[in-house]
Amino acid sequence: MAVSVAIESPLQDEVRGLVEALDAYLVPLAPAEFHFGLNLEEMAGADTTVFVARTDAGEAVGLGALKDVGVDAGARTGEVKRMFTVPAARGQRIGSVLLDAICDRARALGIERLVLETGVGDGLAAAVRLYENHGFTECGAVLDYPDSGYSRFFEKKLSA
Repeated sequence: MAVSVAIESPLQDEVRGLVEALDAYLVPLAPAEFHFGLNLEEMAGADTTVFVARTDAGEAVGLGALKDVGVDAGARTGEVKRMFTVPAARGQRIGSVLLDAICDRARALGIERLVLETGVGDGLAAAVRLYENHGFTECGAVLDYPDSGYSRFFEKKLSA
């Protein structure tokens, strides 16, 4: 399946549907207090860039976001947020295309380091493989996330 990725507003029905599907997928994977996703209004903030993957027919099939968190651990840092591909389109490298777009945008913004928080368990194994295949390495807790048994943390150093 060929897809294109573009920066779009999260304040549209198709993106809202993707976020709702992602949230529904995550609910059984961890207690509510360990869900750290941005809501639509936060995603629309000036510090966040939202990427939407669409088929040639214009159907939204994937989502990802980059939040510019400023300087953390001595480097300008961005956070990868809200990565999701609809179940019918999984296995077609949509997450990879989205993550490439996020990394490219981060470099263009002068971000030196990307971080992310994801959950644990089999339900997120494909996500972890995606991050590792794109050069992210597991690290300790990042930003202000609690170091719980419900999260895994990854980082990637970016070059210009």
